Amino acid sequence: MSSPLRGVYLITPDLGDTSLLLERTRLALSAGVVLLQYRNKVAAMQLRAYQALALAELCAEFKVALIVNDDPELAMRVGATGVHLGGDDAGVKLARERMGPAALVGASCYASIERATQARADGASYIAFGAFAASSTKPLAKRAEVTLLRDARPLGLPIVAIGGLTPELAPSLVAAGADLLAVITSVYEAADPAAAVRALRLAFPEFQGDVDAHQPRAV
Repeated sequence: MSSPLRGVYLITPDLGDTSLLLERTRLALSAGVVLLQYRNKVAAMQLRAYQALALAELCAEFKVALIVNDDPELAMRVGATGVHLGGDDAGVKLARERMGPAALVGASCYASIERATQARADGASYIAFGAFAASSTKPLAKRAEVTLLRDARPLGLPIVAIGGLTPELAPSLVAAGADLLAVITSVYEAADPAAAVRALRLAFPEFQGDVDAHQPRAV
């Protein structure tokens, strides 16, 4: 995994069909994802453990870091790289103490620089802001302004943009300071998840050559 974190940050949907989850995740990872977050808000614990372990094996194959949403204990059980915490989850400081200095600990900061500042003080590895557009995953989420990304740069942490991201919106977010583009629907519900990831990677100037190499050439 490169440092600093940079690129597409894929988050899984609430999908009970593990075979379909793995199939679509494999396609997406093959196109160049830097982080994968396992997130399933509706599954029972047994299924969550099974899916997280299966995704950990897939991430190891593609050399992609796995993050587990909400649950440091599950993250450690499956050997994940880290955990992502929302506003109602266990604190960043507690997760850092539990998982150690090498873990990636992410924090949802919504539209708040104050939350981001506190997360940094508590030991967060990266900070996430959103939603930047209408999101089917969180339709009631408060909108975040693009200027928030610029305002957060002095905190010195990788910045994640999330919420309704599309290939059309992505370049403006990267230009404003986003290091990672977090997506669910635009990849998992795409006809071609790999193509969806490549389209998002085009927002990063340093990846455009890699993306171009995957495009079909005229003959």
